[in-house]
Order: sequence, then C-alpha cells, then structure tokens
Amino acid sequence: MNTVKKLSAALILITAASHVASDDHGKLLADALSAAPVSLRDKVTVMDWNDNVLQEGSSGYVCFPTPPTLQGTAPMCLDGPWQEWAEAWMNKQPHTPSEFGVSYMLAGDEGASNIDPYAEGKTDDNQWVKEGPHIMIIVPDPALLNSLPTDPHNGGPYVMWKGTDYAHIMVPVSME
Repeated sequence: MNTVKKLSAALILITAASHVASDDHGKLLADALSAAPVSLRDKVTVMDWNDNVLQEGSSGYVCFPTPPTLQGTAPMCLDGPWQEWAEAWMNKQPHTPSEFGVSYMLAGDEGASNIDPYAEGKTDDNQWVKEGPHIMIIVPDPALLNSLPTDPHNGGPYVMWKGTDYAHIMVPVSME
C-alpha cells in the first residue's frame, strides 16, 4: 500500500510540474508573439531566453519574450540583421550592420536610455524613455541617420543611441 501511495504522489508531482511548465510556455509564447504584427505571428520562430524553441517559424524572424531580468513588458521580434545586432549588443562587441534590418516591439517597452545602450535605470541625464508600440530599423551606413532627430518626444521617428555601434531608428506606431 505504501508503494501505491508513493507512486500516486510522484505522479501528482510530475503532472503538476508539467502543468506549470506548460503554463510558463504558454505565457512566454503569448508575450513574445505580442511584439509581432498579426500577419507574422504564425510564421515566426519563438525562443525563450534559454534558447528553447517555443514555436518553429519560416519567416526568418525570431521573437523573444520580455527578458527575465526586466520588470514590465519588452518582448521583441528580430529579423536576421537585428539578430546579429542583438548578439553584438549583448556581448558589448563592435557592430556595423551589413544591411537594413527591421525589428518589431509592438507591445512597447518599459523604458531605456535614449543615449546609453547599457543604462540600467533612469538618471537625470540619460534621456530615459518608455516607448509604446514601435518598429526599429538599423541601417548599414550610420550617415543615413544624420537627417533624423534624436528627440524621443518629437512625435515621430528618432535615432536612439546615436554615435554608438547600436544606433537605430525608432518608429512609434499606433495600434488603434
């Protein structure tokens, strides 16, 4: 009788653990997909931050849920050039895009410095900005950014992190 109770308890624990993992998988998938346009959601690969594939895709885009180190929301979908950019940024390596790239953050984000790619929080002088839904564009020639403003409050596209290897165009979009 003791063996049956132990086996039953083990099955309950395994079932509960599987349910929690399934719930986490669903939450991570939903969070990641909230960054993508509806037209791409069934075509993107979705990965968690441990390189686990949550959904296979065919579009070349990879979507990630909000990083576990952040509070709030910041899921993103990256095309090939943006994936290279992200790898360089995460490893603090030099980077010059070889082609145009487009990234989606249609769920917005909880904030970042507009001038310091590695700022971890708001300061009096780092132009902290919380951005609603937006698209990000990288260009192969940084001179192409010279005609755009850097003011995130100008009501239109602006350059974030100008003068760094990670400079890109932020394009706010309305989801209404």
